[in-house]
Amino acid sequence: MNTMGFLEEYRVSLIFIVLCIIAGMLSDAFFTVNNIMNVLRQVSIIAIIASGMTLVILIAGIDLSVGAVMAFSGAILAGVLTAGLSLPVALLAAIGVGLLFGIFNGFVVAKFGVPSFIATLSTMVIARGMTLVYTKGYPLVVSNEPFRFIGSGRVFGIPVPIIIMFVVFGLMYSMLKYTSFGRYIYAIGGNEETAVLAGINVKFIKVAVFGIAGMLSALSAVIYTSRLMSAQPTAGSGIELDAIAAVIIGGTSLAGGKGGVIGTLIGALIMGVLDNVLNLMNVSPFYQSIAKGLVILVAVLVDSKFSKVKK
Repeated sequence: MNTMGFLEEYRVSLIFIVLCIIAGMLSDAFFTVNNIMNVLRQVSIIAIIASGMTLVILIAGIDLSVGAVMAFSGAILAGVLTAGLSLPVALLAAIGVGLLFGIFNGFVVAKFGVPSFIATLSTMVIARGMTLVYTKGYPLVVSNEPFRFIGSGRVFGIPVPIIIMFVVFGLMYSMLKYTSFGRYIYAIGGNEETAVLAGINVKFIKVAVFGIAGMLSALSAVIYTSRLMSAQPTAGSGIELDAIAAVIIGGTSLAGGKGGVIGTLIGALIMGVLDNVLNLMNVSPFYQSIAKGLVILVAVLVDSKFSKVKK
């Protein structure tokens, strides 16, 4: 493998390593165990949503509704718990809500040919409005103590959200690499017309992909609601942009058919490390937004550059 090929293959990992080295030089606290665990815990919610977003972008789509679906799923979860129902029922209700919104998105896109940007933008507005109606604009406080373990508990010293994140990415990686469903996703993103001619049920795959994205948004809602022990009506605001950014930084092409969840995980970690080191250096949140925007821009430019070189 020549130098250009090596950089093409491992550029995201190299960027992450360089960023970690710089972060360690700028702050002595960066490489402490507590800080690393904190970065991973903070990244977990965005990363889980971004893993679902990866599938959507691999089929050349986009999902702007993930943040709003996260908020409504969290509200339903809190509502079921406060109504006195069991934790398993509440979890199933939340995941079910996410799945239904995802299936709705996929159905509108696949059946009616509505661009995913428009379809999910509509769902975003609907879900956000439903959240405000359901919560009346106020947080729903949860008092179920076993529920707290999901967002704040530890297993062998490792925070539960981190474990959930790695399990999700392990399952998603295996699905994309070793199953026909994963191959179909890449085929649709690469050339949808060819996928249809090859006998792939494109409509079903699209509905399934959006359904998975919806469920993972709901799973993030479970972690977020458990961590705060309340459902916030504004939860997930803007998180869709962070998820898309993680996918793009991770090397998945917006044109579809190229990329994967490992790159997305590294992309989410890059964003998490950047936020963390800026916080350790007491940099204003306003400047943090500027830095994050510049990182996204550089990632897109690098991806464009390597795509042209490859051609």
